[in-house]
Amino acid sequence: MALFDINSIIVLITLLVIFAVFLVFDLFKRNEKYGYLAYIVALIPINYLWFLGFDVLGIYLILFILWCICLLRDLWGVKNEKKEINQIVLYLVLALIIQVILTAILPTTNVALQTNTDLFWFFYLPDIYDNNFGPESWVNLNMLAAFRIVATLLIALVIIPLLIDINGEEVPVPVFIIIIALFIIPFLYLGWIWLPQGMGVLTFLFSVILFIVLLLITRSGKEVQMKKK
Repeated sequence: MALFDINSIIVLITLLVIFAVFLVFDLFKRNEKYGYLAYIVALIPINYLWFLGFDVLGIYLILFILWCICLLRDLWGVKNEKKEINQIVLYLVLALIIQVILTAILPTTNVALQTNTDLFWFFYLPDIYDNNFGPESWVNLNMLAAFRIVATLLIALVIIPLLIDINGEEVPVPVFIIIIALFIIPFLYLGWIWLPQGMGVLTFLFSVILFIVLLLITRSGKEVQMKKK
C-alpha cells in the first residue's frame, strides 16, 4: 500500500513537472537535444512511486504510458524530419537499461521493494504469473489488461516507424535475420505478457509475420537487372 503525505505528494508533482519540462523541451526553441532525456527522466517519478510502496505493476504501467507519450512526440518530429528514429530508439533503450539496473539495486537497499516481485538473475521484476501461468492473487486484472495493451502499443510505436524507415530500401534477405534478431526480445516480452505458456510459439509467429512484412516493403536491388534481361 502506497503511503502518501503532503510532502511526498509535493515531491511527486515536482518530479512530474521536471519530466514535463523535458517532454516539451523543443517548445523552448533552444536548438538543443535535451528533449530526448525525457525517456530517462521519466524513471525518476516512477521509481519514487515504487519507493513509496505503489503497486509494482502500476508503476510499470505508468512508465510505459510516459514512454508512449515521448514516442508519439518524437515520431511527430520524425514525420516533420526534425528527429531521427535511431536517436529515439537509442534513448529509449538507454532508459530501459537504466531501469533494469535499478531493479537490481533498489530492492537490495530497501527490502520492501521486493514485494510482488520475483528475482530473475539479479533483477527484481513484477511477479505476475504463478506456476500454472495464471495471474498471481495480488494482480489486479483490469490493471493487467491495461498493462498488456500499453506495453503492446509501446513496442508497436518502436517497430512501425523502423519499418517505415526501411520501406522501399534495398535489403537482401540475409539481412532479414539480423533485423528479426533485434526484435526477438520485444517479441518474447509480448508473448510473456499475453500468453506466458505459449511465449515461444508466439515469438515464432511474430518473427514469421515480420519476415513476410519485410519481404513486402523492401526490395533486393536486383529488380532492375531482371528488367534489363
